[in-house]
Amino acid sequence: MRRVLLIKLTSLGDLIHALPALSDAKSARPELEFDWVIDENFQEIATWHPAVKGVITTNHRKWREALAHPSTLGSISRLVAEIRAAEYDLVIDGQGNFKTALLSMFTRGPRAGFDRHSVREWIAHLAYQRRFAASKSAHAIDRLRRLFASALDYPIPASPPDFRIQKERFVEPKVDLPKEYLVFVHNASWKTKLWPETHWAELLRKSVQAGFKVLLPWGNDAEEARAKRLAVHSGVQVLPKLTLSEMGYVLERARACVCMDTGLSHLVAALNVPSITLYGSTDSGLIGASGSSQVHLRSNLPCSPCRKKTCRYTKGDNPCLQQITPDRVYTELLRQVGPRHGPEVRQLQASPESASARRLS
Repeated sequence: MRRVLLIKLTSLGDLIHALPALSDAKSARPELEFDWVIDENFQEIATWHPAVKGVITTNHRKWREALAHPSTLGSISRLVAEIRAAEYDLVIDGQGNFKTALLSMFTRGPRAGFDRHSVREWIAHLAYQRRFAASKSAHAIDRLRRLFASALDYPIPASPPDFRIQKERFVEPKVDLPKEYLVFVHNASWKTKLWPETHWAELLRKSVQAGFKVLLPWGNDAEEARAKRLAVHSGVQVLPKLTLSEMGYVLERARACVCMDTGLSHLVAALNVPSITLYGSTDSGLIGASGSSQVHLRSNLPCSPCRKKTCRYTKGDNPCLQQITPDRVYTELLRQVGPRHGPEVRQLQASPESASARRLS
């Protein structure tokens, strides 16, 4: 066996989760070479890993807007032709939904994926000729590592996840960066993943007052508007819109980050940058950012994690994330990086033991 096709299209965090499985496979079977079918908006991620030799892109989110349009049909036809151009020793569907399972059926090679009890969407397992179990209660990274090990016939490593990101693939953005800085990732795809804006404002006030410089990234118009509303202090800088490889460059050099449960939090963790990630509606045990010096702050409300995109109890700020106070986050931040100056130096004589992902409820 030599050529393997990985199908995993989206999204940022889920794609980062696949990197340790690629590392395991390459370490166990050095002769393996992977091609990766991935959404064109995230194709840079595939190029970061040394095991990936070819990248095949889709634009399926745009296709859904006009599925019957001639240009869409032409794009789909070209994609099918591209994935059928090569014969693979194995095709692994790492996503496990109807869309990726259907796509796998156009490939030339035996198809592998999660079994009926493990797959994300039940119908997807019918497309696979080789089906493997991976507990749904396990972390997403562990599920993928188990799938790859089972499909490619090597022992599951007991070692921590190795993301093996080639940092030299990152691109220096054309923006003046402070010599030393924090990054606050304030955005998230669900409303129930957002920390109250007033909490961010207070955390920024405390951080700037302590002498820290803080960078605010964004990815769409709403996130840019929020970043600009928050940037009321001279020590806060709103970044321009960056590519993923430019964002990787910025994050890799950060002294520490504070993140919501969003794709960038997983990239931060994969780069082993000290970080605090806030969880309310989502379960950090299943999809939490994994890496060294990672702290997970969670709500202790009985409804958390609900895994819902809307809160049943309020239309305003989510109670679960509102419960995580700026003071609590700032205290953890100082434990990660140490205070710059002032009385807080005396208050924090020692930091608690670091863990791969220390979870605090």
